[in-house]
Formats: sequence, structure tokens, C-alpha cells
Amino acid sequence: MDLPRSALSRRTLLAAGAASAVVPALTGAASPGAARTAGTSARAAAAADATDVYETLLARSEQLITGGDFDPADPDFATALAALDSSATGFWNQLDRSAGRTTLWAEYTPVTDPGMFGQSYTRLRTVATAWATPGTGLSGSAEVADALVSALRFLRETAYNQDKHESGNWWFWEIGAPRALLDSCVLLRTRIPADELTAQLATVERFAPDPDRRTNSPTLAETGANRADKTVIVALHGLLARDPAKVALARDGLSDVRDDGRNSLFQYVTSGDGFYADGSFVQHDAVAYTGSYGVVLLGGAAYLSALLADSPWAISDPQISVMYDAVDRTFSPVIFDGLMMDALRGRAISRERAVDHTDGATAVSNILLLASSAPADRSAGWRATVKGWIQRNRTDPYLGLVGIPQVALAKALLTDRGVVAADRLTGHHVFADMDRVVHRRPGWSLALSLSSKRIAAYEAGNGENLHGWYTGDGMTYLYTGDDLGQFGDGFWPTVDPYRLPGTTVDTGRRADITAGGYHLPENSIAGGAVLDGRYGAAAMELRAQASSLTARKSWFLVDNAVIALGAGITATDGRRVETVVENRNLHASGTAQLLVDGERQPGRQGWSGSFDRARWAHLDGVGGYVFPSSGTSLRALREERTGKWSDLDTGADTAGSTTPVTRRYATLWLDHGLSPTGASYAYVVLPGASPSATASWARSRPVRVVANTATAQVVEVPRDGLTAATFWQAGTGTAAGLTADGPASVLVRRHGHGVSVAVADPGHSLSTLTVELPFPVRRVTRADSTVSVATGRRPVLTIAVGGSRGHTHTAELG
Repeated sequence: MDLPRSALSRRTLLAAGAASAVVPALTGAASPGAARTAGTSARAAAAADATDVYETLLARSEQLITGGDFDPADPDFATALAALDSSATGFWNQLDRSAGRTTLWAEYTPVTDPGMFGQSYTRLRTVATAWATPGTGLSGSAEVADALVSALRFLRETAYNQDKHESGNWWFWEIGAPRALLDSCVLLRTRIPADELTAQLATVERFAPDPDRRTNSPTLAETGANRADKTVIVALHGLLARDPAKVALARDGLSDVRDDGRNSLFQYVTSGDGFYADGSFVQHDAVAYTGSYGVVLLGGAAYLSALLADSPWAISDPQISVMYDAVDRTFSPVIFDGLMMDALRGRAISRERAVDHTDGATAVSNILLLASSAPADRSAGWRATVKGWIQRNRTDPYLGLVGIPQVALAKALLTDRGVVAADRLTGHHVFADMDRVVHRRPGWSLALSLSSKRIAAYEAGNGENLHGWYTGDGMTYLYTGDDLGQFGDGFWPTVDPYRLPGTTVDTGRRADITAGGYHLPENSIAGGAVLDGRYGAAAMELRAQASSLTARKSWFLVDNAVIALGAGITATDGRRVETVVENRNLHASGTAQLLVDGERQPGRQGWSGSFDRARWAHLDGVGGYVFPSSGTSLRALREERTGKWSDLDTGADTAGSTTPVTRRYATLWLDHGLSPTGASYAYVVLPGASPSATASWARSRPVRVVANTATAQVVEVPRDGLTAATFWQAGTGTAAGLTADGPASVLVRRHGHGVSVAVADPGHSLSTLTVELPFPVRRVTRADSTVSVATGRRPVLTIAVGGSRGHTHTAELG
């Protein structure tokens, strides 16, 4: 497998660059508030030479990097300006400027190593950005400019030039180094001698001549985020070289004109890398990557759209609407108050400098940048959504996470009284093409990370994600507005990686994942159905890696509860098997109270307890947990755990620090014993519920578990008239009066106007599926074209699921 096709870790090196920057609105399509902020900068850029389109666009590119006109004394810019000044000054002070130097920074030795020169270019760009930005200690310094030009020349002569041949990670040669180099050239374009600029561009031409092909593997077409990155590189090259054909090549690369759109970024794919119509985004062929590679692709497309607007090379492909749709369909459902859900970030979860709120901030920035050039009817809704995200996140405020260009646009948005902040998105989302499920309520959201023979359980490589074994085995990510730091505050280096919430695991110790690539499990079933955009049924057949463990797991998601069922839990390895109900990060000094059946449990670290007939539990600040099965054997633990980011990530440019991190945890789990046979579990999570509400729920049982076997798992919610089921068997299965003739996710809701039905094939393997209902139906009010209904006393729905890739089919009956 070609794991190093790209690495967002490397993309974090570009965080100061334009791909993930935002700029005050650049075109007339932007909102009035943003346009006011942009006015002076845009006029200045145009005035530079009204007839020189190259200089106009280069000035615009510079604005994308530095933020253009802003008041350095404005306190809203203080954090971003201080961060830039501090980083750049530190790099400047350590820069070897001696005549006999063999490297630029002592720690980046040997400079001929691609990781070393790649990161050197990134530091030079940071210094160049500070030089070009008013208000820094390096701003406008002739000494700094001359030293930067000399350093760029040194790297070209010593490490990165057209006579070199690629070694190590291709990304540094074809994306990381050329992008940082070109950004520096944009900023220093009035100071670089013409012959030196020509030589630098010749190097870029050697390693990144076009967006369409991998230079070190010419038969490999670039896709997804890699293609987006290269389009930006080629565009900047074209502008600096004043080469119209090169700029056109960049624009056309977005649409893949060369190969008749086969790898266009503006299309829906049905396999491999790219955006799917259901909102999924996949990179590396089989990894759910909305939150990292997807964000990079969005950033590249947004950057070129803004950069080339109102120019001879403006993007005119009408299919750019796919990118617009992706903001609402792909990104918004997986961003919670500005956080990017970790279930969509792949191996990026192991990066200390790219946690959920920083990657979320990049996504927010890219959406705002796209809004600057998108039609007003599209951008208006995005701006309202972004305003809500920014205003609600007081844990990691957006303005403290981003650079000057991002602050400029956010400031314009936040002060625009014409934009009303949108409330949190609600609804149920099944991303069937990447085995992810997201359930959103007004006060909380939950993401399910599933996997199958189609979508990887985890990806590792380049020294990253060394402990990601169980992140795709049904891990549940619960987000609440009261604790936005749950997964971003030292969670990954300190959590017990064998006890991730929602997973059923063989507790045998595992070696670090050192081999590059992803793991595809053997199961077919992973996915679910959605009804009325509000209720969900999800399922995953677990076939554990490095273990004989198998299990059948279902989740039913309703208005105020998540019902988790497991059955057929079997293993023969002589090791203990556990199902983890919760493993909550209580941060550095948390003392959240834990109740079990109303009894307060000890708060000291290291305490553990066993409760053989637990009915309910409550963790302060999180919610309640109900155990509907009589005789549930619950285990609980409070512990203080210490780890290091370097335990998870040893990458050349992403390696975590060796500084110990300590966090407290409250853990609840169910012990299935050694080598269980046919074990099961049932528990309910009530996010945000009070202790009294949890106790009441446990008594009244508003959700009934009708079946929990290896054949069928079914719950009923009488208040909502809802029955939700997973049928596992290839033969006929019956429960709660429902019958299905194959593996299926089924939701049926009886209401005053009739009956709503939703069905999906989570195994992606059937051609047709029949479902029989236990009550009479006289008519069909509406049905998908794939659904036919035989009405009567026991109506039968026949669903043509073949080729639907696990997506939901619905019908309304009366």
C-alpha cells in the first residue's frame, strides 16, 4: 500500500500559508461586512498596476498570507500578531547566517534530508511572513529580507534543486517544500533577483510541474487533497513566472481537464478518494478523512477560487457546486462548536500540534474563505453557521487559534449585525460510504466510528497513530457543550487505548503500530439507517484484529438517548473481554461525582468498584447511564493517567513531545470474563440527564429492549411509536413482529398520519431485501423508487438495495 501518498501532518507545516488562511472578502459576492474590511487592501492591490493581472493576483496572494491591511494596535489581532512575532523572531535568532554554514538550523541536520529541508522552507516562510506583516519586530527589515533570499539560495544549491532525485517521503519534494518556497517567493518577490527566481521556479518545475500526476510515479494520477495542494503550487508558479498557460493548468487541475474529469475535485465519487453524495469523504482509498484531508482539499479549492476570482483564469466549472454542497453535507455535520470530530481525522488524532480544535479552526477558516467567492445565497448560511460556532466555543476561542488573515475575516463577521448566529445543527446523519454515523441534538452530539472490509479501522504510518488499534471498532465520541475539551485536552496520550468508549475489546497487550498503511477488518456489516432525519439505527459486526473475538453491536439513537446493544460476544484466546461504556476525560484536576444506583462513590484516584446488579449510574457534567438487563455486572474506576505525545507519534515533522501529560479519568465498563461464549450487553447513555432523570428513566423504561441476540437486536420507544432493529442473519429474522429476510437496519414509526419506514443494507451485499410489518397498511403515501409495497393486513416492503452502498430507503404508508 502506498501510505505516504500524503500526510496532513505535513500539511500542518502549511498552517501559516495561504491554503488554510482566510482573507477579507476578495470579490463582490462577499457579504457587505467582509467587503468593508477588504476595501483598502483590494484597492491597494489593484492600484499596484491596474493593467498587470499577475501583480494584482500576487498582491492578492500576499494578502492571503499576511492578512492585508489591519491595525497592529487592534487588540483583536494581538494574539495572532504576538504568536507570529514570537515564532518568527525565534527562528530568526537561531538562523545560521554564517558564510560556511552547512544547515540553516542546527536541529535540521542533515539539510539534504527531505524532512529537514522541507521544515527549513516552512520556517523561512514564517520569517518572511513576519517581515511582510506590519507590527512585528522583523517587519520591513532589509537585513531580514537579504538573509531570507540568501537562505533560499542556500537550500536550492545544497538540498533542493532540479538535479536532485527524490528520496524518503515524496510529499516533501512535491508539495511541502515547493509550497513553502513559493509562498516565500511571493512575499519576497521585489527582493529576489530575477535570475534567482528563475532558478527557484526551475526547481519547482522539476518536482511539481502539474497537478495531475505524481512526479515520482508518473502513472499515478493525483486525487483528493494531493491534487488540491498541487493546483495551488502550480498557480503560484504560473503567477511568479508570468506564464498564463501554467495558471490555466492549475485552474484546470481542479476539474481534471487532462483526464476528462476522471479525478475532478468537483464531482461525487462512488469509490476511492473524494466526496460522496451522502456527505462522506475518503482519502487513501479506504480511510474516513473529512477532518484532515477533506479540510485540505476544501482549503485548496477555496484558495484558488478566491485568488483567481475576476481574473482571466477565474473558476467557471459549474460543478464547483459540489464543493458548495460539501460545506453543508460533509463538513457542517461533523463540526461541533468549532471542533472537528476526531472520528473523521484518521491518524491526525496522534498529532500534538493538530488537535480537534485546531483542525476545526482550519475547517472554519476554509469555509469562510470559500464564502468570500461563493454566491451570496450560499455564503449567507455558512456565515451564520460559522458565527454560531465561534461564539459558542469559549474553551478554545477561535481568535486565539488562527492567524492574522483569519482574525480579519472573523472580526468582520462577528461585528456584522446582519448575520445572526445559527443554532447548533440537529439531526441524524449516516455516512454510509465511510462507515460513520453522527447523531446531533441541541445540547450534545455523538459520533460513531465503525469499520468494515470497505473502510479502514485505523491508519498509521510515518511514525503516527501508534496506538490507534481500536479507534474504528465502534468507538463513540460524545460531545457536550459543557466540556468542549473532552478529546482535545490531552486525551489521546493519556486515555487507556484498550478502553475507548463504545468498544468491545480483547484486553491482550498490543505492539505499537509501526507498519505504514491501514487495517481493513473482515466484516461486511457496518452502517445503518436514518428515519425522518431524526432517528437512527446503526450496526457493526466486530471481527477483531489479532484476536478471535467476534461480536454483533448495535446502536439505536433517539431524541434523548443512545441505546447500545451487544450480542454473540465470543473469543477463544484465554484473555479477558470488556465492553467500555464510558471513559471520560476529567482533565488535570477533575472531581466529577459518580453515582451508582443513587449511591455516591469515592472520589479518590485509584478507586475501583464492582457492582453486580447495577441499574443506573450518573457522572456529573456528562449524564446518565442505564443498564436495562437485570444483573448487569458494572465495573468502575477512577484513575490518573500519565503519557506522552511521543508515545503516539514519532514522525519526522510531527513527533510529539516527551513532556509527560497527566489527566484524570472516570471509566465504566462491563466485564465479559475470559474467553466468553455468546455474551451480551445492554446500556443506555443519557447525555445531559440529571441524577433524578436518570433514576426515573431506569424505573420507567421508556425504551424497551425487545431482542438482543446474535440474530436480531430490537428496541421499542412507545412514546415515539418507534421500533428500531438490526437483523443479522442471512435467513429470515423476526422480532417485535417485524420480519426481514436478510441483514438489515430497520426503523418503523407509527404516528398520527400513518407509518414511516426506513431500511438499509449495512453489509452492502444484497440485491433485494423484504421487510414485513406486523400491522395493516391500506395505502402508500410516498415511497422511494427502490421500494415497492404490498399493502394489507401484514404488508410487505420489497426494497431494491443492490448498488445502493448501504444508503437508506424510505416509505410513508397509511
